[in-house]
Formats: sequence, C-alpha cells, structure tokens
Amino acid sequence: MRAVVQRVKSASVEVDGQVVSSIGEGLLCLVGVSRDDTDRDAEFLSRKILNLRFFPNPEKNGKAWDLSAPASGREILLVSQFTLYAKLKGNSFDFSQAMAPADAREFYARFVERVQRGCPGRVRDGVFGAMMDVKLVNDGPVTITLDSANPTGGSLAGSLAGSVAGSVADLKL
Repeated sequence: MRAVVQRVKSASVEVDGQVVSSIGEGLLCLVGVSRDDTDRDAEFLSRKILNLRFFPNPEKNGKAWDLSAPASGREILLVSQFTLYAKLKGNSFDFSQAMAPADAREFYARFVERVQRGCPGRVRDGVFGAMMDVKLVNDGPVTITLDSANPTGGSLAGSLAGSVAGSVADLKL
C-alpha cells in the first residue's frame, strides 16, 4: 500500500458537485492498494497514519512534530487513489500493479474501518471508484509518502523515478 499524507488546515471531497466529506485541521491521505497487498500492509499503513507525529504539542511549549492526529484531536480524510500504482509505458500509464477494482473496494473498506477504530469519530472518506474533486489547504506545506513495501524509508518519488527510468527508452519526442 502507498499513501501520500498531507498535513492540512482543511480538506474536502466533492462528487458531482456535492461535498461528500470534509475535515478541518488534520491529515489528508491519498491511499493506493497494490495487487499484492495483504492485511499486513493495511496494518502497517493504518498504524503509520495514526501514529505519525505531525502536530505541535501546546503542553510542551508548542514543541513541533510531537503529536499524532488522534492525540491532538485532529481529523483524517482518506481518499482512494489507484493511480499511486501507475507505471509509465511510453507516454501512457499502466495500472496493472493496482489491485482489481472489486477486490480493492473491499480491501480499502476494511482499511478505512481499521483507521476509524484508531481515531473514532474523526475519520472521513471519499467515494471509492468515483471521480472526485479533492480540495485542500496544505499546512506548511507538509507532505510525506508511505509505502508498505519500503517501511523504513525511501519515497514514492524514488519508486516513480524507477518506473520513469525504465520507460525512458520508450519515450518518443
């Protein structure tokens, strides 16, 4: 599983011009599911999202990077994003690494429930499979990437760079 996690002042998701979810201060998480993901990947990603120390602690003179979203009373907005598993094929995209839609819908729903258990009443969700307009006010800006296949670090940018480098020979200018 992959996620792009952004600290936000506010975020919302619209479908067909209607707001379906919105949050105030907290985290916006774009979440992708690969065809190889298991419950272990979902557990890793949910644990990281729930425990990342993105927020200052007013009890410690505003110490930066000290509190998680649940510990600070902030909200989390999860948005399914299969394109996080895109690979370049020439100038087109290949989504074969993403989990099949029917399986991904169920897997993602279980993931959302897992995050909701860790932050009761403060987790919102987009609409799986819908064309969504995602709006946000990035706070900082602070944006990080998480990848359950590389739990100790690295970045999605590095993964994408590898995909791009593998496709450079196919580029036609």
